[in-house]
Amino acid sequence: MVKATCVYSYIFETSPPEETEILRLYKNVPHPFVIEPALTLQRLFKKGEEITFDLVLIGKAIQYLPYFIYTFDELGRIGIGKGKGKFHLKSVTSEVEGSDQEERSEAAIKNSIIYSGEEKILHNHFRVMTAKDISPLNNSLSKITIEFLTPTRMVFKERLVKELEFHHMIRTLLRRVSSLSYFHCDELLDLDFKALIEKAESITCTERKTRWYDWQRYSARQETRMKMGGFIGKTVFEGDIEEVMPLVALGEYIHVGKGTVYGLGKYKVINNDDALKAVVSFN
Repeated sequence: MVKATCVYSYIFETSPPEETEILRLYKNVPHPFVIEPALTLQRLFKKGEEITFDLVLIGKAIQYLPYFIYTFDELGRIGIGKGKGKFHLKSVTSEVEGSDQEERSEAAIKNSIIYSGEEKILHNHFRVMTAKDISPLNNSLSKITIEFLTPTRMVFKERLVKELEFHHMIRTLLRRVSSLSYFHCDELLDLDFKALIEKAESITCTERKTRWYDWQRYSARQETRMKMGGFIGKTVFEGDIEEVMPLVALGEYIHVGKGTVYGLGKYKVINNDDALKAVVSFN
């Protein structure tokens, strides 16, 4: 019970230690996980239909994967949603290197299964990605398109960002990446915040096709509905992007902005220079 309580506190109520070198004025730090819901507008599912979603665990949270699987299994037994709909956790698969979900072969997906709901056995052969796994294929990026797939909420000067500029995104990613690295990976990143922000401010938005998407969630703890809307759509940026691409690429996995644990702030880079896809090393 004590261990389970410690796991809960670490995952859901992570607080900065007293001797922390960053975020001293914050009561909580970013949670080390992201739940990515299926990108569908479907809200009602019939008996027999399948739902898939992704779970991203960061740093030390990876060791607690069994707790997440157990929790999802229990949620299926208890029921979720307004009608307490029950479900069966069929399987958990690990990321298969080198392709998107649509492109993976049946054999590759079968080999990547790390948990079967029928066997109730967890296999520890899943792949753990690091920031050193992938490097850019092009060293002279000058134009990228970023598509925001789920509502994205960023705050700049205490106001929600409605029209995104590149420096808004880089500022937000710098805070998120550095805090996740420090609190959950025991690594204080040696990044020149000022220089990276100045570089981002020189990169211009040449096309913006975004719209605001209103979304709400019910907080059982606060017993109220909370507004979690944000912008979705595509934005084109041009300039000397190479230096800040590690942050942008990493953000594809860890998301950006507020409400990331609920899947908000998910985006993908549509590389106009045929460059990269995934995490880039900071070294």
